Amino acid sequence: MNKECEKAELIRELGIIGSGSGFKSDIQYINIIGSIEGHSILPQDTKTTKYEHLIPELVAVEENPEVKGLLLILNTVGGDVEAGLALSELVAGLSKPTVSLVLGGGHSIGIPLAVSADYSFVARSATMTLHPIRTSGTLITAEPTFEYMKKTQERVVDFIAAHSHASRQEIEEKMNCTDNMANDVGTLLFGPEAVEMGLIEEIGSLSAALQKLRALIGQTEGRESENKAIEDEPVDKNLQK
Repeated sequence: MNKECEKAELIRELGIIGSGSGFKSDIQYINIIGSIEGHSILPQDTKTTKYEHLIPELVAVEENPEVKGLLLILNTVGGDVEAGLALSELVAGLSKPTVSLVLGGGHSIGIPLAVSADYSFVARSATMTLHPIRTSGTLITAEPTFEYMKKTQERVVDFIAAHSHASRQEIEEKMNCTDNMANDVGTLLFGPEAVEMGLIEEIGSLSAALQKLRALIGQTEGRESENKAIEDEPVDKNLQK
């Protein structure tokens, strides 16, 4: 596969500009768009982000010494809860600086993804929806089924509360609100409201997100230089006795 074909395939499947495209950067850019596809394949006419495609990309961010940071761009309606949480945990577990940017919408399980980064931005025109988890297909109306759904929702709430400045109480209140959305339970937040709540840290767009990521990378490199200088300092033999 030549370089142009490789570039086209990466953009088509992942929305990622690869090293073979001639674009050089020490920042990895990953898009999460449409519906996050998990263990079940969604219809062909549904725009999806396949979580099995992003897992190796996130591993590569951690492993590749040439990559210094990650910019995560989201415009998603949500999707598979377990797939979304898996990706969120991977982003949160990266040792390199990460910044997220919500454009258009960061709904449902897109919220844990947005808050998983070290620092988060949302466009002023973007929206984010907090609502209870959903299920599809056959539902067995037995107590263990509802207990499992409750615990799954608690996993989502716990993650959001741990990785944002929003309180658990407010997250749950907005998730279960019945007077904000005409045909649904939950709360639709506009960009400034998400920041006011503490869900997202700042209103901004691409330039602001990149500037913040560069600053975080600089801080990380500064700490690493200081640690290396301490390690390289000669040891006083008198102190060893």
